[in-house]
Amino acid sequence: MSTIRTVGVVGAGQMGNGIAHVCALAGYDVLLNDADATRIDAAIEIVRKNMARQVHREIIKQADMDAALKRIKAAPKLGAFEAVDLVIESVVEQDDAKKKVFADLRTTLKPTAILASNTSSISITRLAATTDRPDKFIGVHFMNPAPVMELVEIIRGLATSQETYDTSLAFIDSLGKKIANAEDFPAFIVNRVLVPMINEAVYTLYEGVGSVEAIDKAMKLGAHHPMGPLELADFIGLDTCLSIMQVLYEGLADSKYRPCPLLVKYVEAGWLGRKTERGFYDYRTDPPTPTR
Repeated sequence: MSTIRTVGVVGAGQMGNGIAHVCALAGYDVLLNDADATRIDAAIEIVRKNMARQVHREIIKQADMDAALKRIKAAPKLGAFEAVDLVIESVVEQDDAKKKVFADLRTTLKPTAILASNTSSISITRLAATTDRPDKFIGVHFMNPAPVMELVEIIRGLATSQETYDTSLAFIDSLGKKIANAEDFPAFIVNRVLVPMINEAVYTLYEGVGSVEAIDKAMKLGAHHPMGPLELADFIGLDTCLSIMQVLYEGLADSKYRPCPLLVKYVEAGWLGRKTERGFYDYRTDPPTPTR
């Protein structure tokens, strides 16, 4: 198997900074990149705050935090990735954005480097085919938030080699995560089940079956879900939920995956959830209040 020492993370958003956090704590050197270089320092500061919270809760020690933060370096240009052993792409859930990252990496990466996508729904085989190394391409879908959630889905593309799979398996195991192997079908396992449930909750709101509060309360108290589906949608990002539903609808050609028109409308309005302070709840108030 290949040896992984340095990990490059492309995308400094919520998932990217969480993946950087986990990798650095596990002892890997991490280079963090984003198309908007101004986001990188902010992401590293978020990692610092999240690690400080772990220290306060006695999940990790202060020495672990100090050592991990020293391992994370800003990499405003992808040219800095020339020595990395593994790249984890974690940009917006859109084919074109991901393919651009892989195209930009073609002239940078060493031949032995593995490419991984943190996509939550898009075909690994299709993404791999746009690269110069489909045999060294794999899906590693971390759950959100990555430092807290135990699971990582591993998805092999049609061309993924056994060595790439074995190396990726050992890498995820070294992070202290549990692994679920998923076949390369739209949305894999978790989001194939979870996001249609969220979409159905939006339909329930759209059709007037219940209010935002009633729907979330019903699922929290009636099904023991830790978060209501609309609250969870805001946490994930309504744009991400819509993208996953579109992948399912187009990939499986089944009307049961049709995105709810209300979900589409919220995304078109820019009401994307927590990250824009407005979704099914208005986060500009304390506590957040339903927007409908």
